[in-house]
Amino acid sequence: MGLSHWVDNEDFYSADHEPYDSLFHHRPVGMKYPSAHTGDTPCLVAVDSGGTKTLLVVVDRDANVVLTRKGPGSNPFDRSDWRTVLADLLNDIPHHIAAVALGLAGYGESRSITAQQDKALGEILDIPMDKYVVRNDVEMACSGAFAGAPGVLVLSGTGSMGWANDETGHSLRVGGWGPLFGDEGSAFWIGREALSLLTQALDGRAADARAFIAPMCGIMGLPSSPALAGPALLEWYGGLSHERSAVAALAHGVSEMAAQGNQQACAILDRAAAHLARHVAVARKGLSRPALPWSYTGGTFNSVYLRHALSVLCGTPQAPRLPPIGGVILRAAQLAQWQTGTAWTERLSHTLEGLHR
Repeated sequence: MGLSHWVDNEDFYSADHEPYDSLFHHRPVGMKYPSAHTGDTPCLVAVDSGGTKTLLVVVDRDANVVLTRKGPGSNPFDRSDWRTVLADLLNDIPHHIAAVALGLAGYGESRSITAQQDKALGEILDIPMDKYVVRNDVEMACSGAFAGAPGVLVLSGTGSMGWANDETGHSLRVGGWGPLFGDEGSAFWIGREALSLLTQALDGRAADARAFIAPMCGIMGLPSSPALAGPALLEWYGGLSHERSAVAALAHGVSEMAAQGNQQACAILDRAAAHLARHVAVARKGLSRPALPWSYTGGTFNSVYLRHALSVLCGTPQAPRLPPIGGVILRAAQLAQWQTGTAWTERLSHTLEGLHR
């Protein structure tokens, strides 16, 4: 598998992939999904909750996907409607459930918010507590990336975090402090760095970055003239409905600029790589495993430039065995005491890869 395999947990299941998502795309929050009928076949239900999207996948014992649903982000730190998003996705799930697993953004990071998430799931899921398991979304993604084996996963999507497991079962989390005072190297961080440089180039504080103005304004749909770009930028800012997502979305454009050789964009991604590399270094040191393999997930890693820069700093990564939702499915299968050996995991990988095509 190449470096691009299973790169993206934020944008991987995008509306561009119509074969499995067209039925559920653009469904308003609060509107119920079509009923799920899977007969009497035992199945697993998995939910991967991110800052931008929330994905539900149902699989059968043979690792075949029988249902997918997608909703908006459900991170309780910046999404007030997170309960509704989860309730809509989990509405009328199949009756013959072997197990349910959920990888939730923000879970385990705040005692009060985690209690709210547990309470909400207890009200939404009409199944015994021993039939479902809830973990942090990055922990689940790490399980998927290494198929349960030791390793350190670097997430760089809307936010950023590192999660590591060793062979003794010890785990370690690095970063993930949110956009106000953390998330270094994330899509939001890259977008904010780009906006900061743009404003400094516009008002003259970064006179050597004037070559950044035209392409960045082009990405944002702003006039390239400095005299017009400033007011237009403030209009853009004033019209945002969800600042974090809008700023994070700019990272894709910065990546394209870097690929075209824009020096300022390259410098931003180099700094992002340095931040992400520290996640890996601290995790390896914290677990006393200097050779612990590392892998990656999140939309930011669609950038070839960023992946290369991080590989220079941390060594060649291990391509993820499964995408983040695969890690959640794997945890559900283990809870159901299904056989999840190499063959089953490979079937699941191929099934999920088929959804991506």
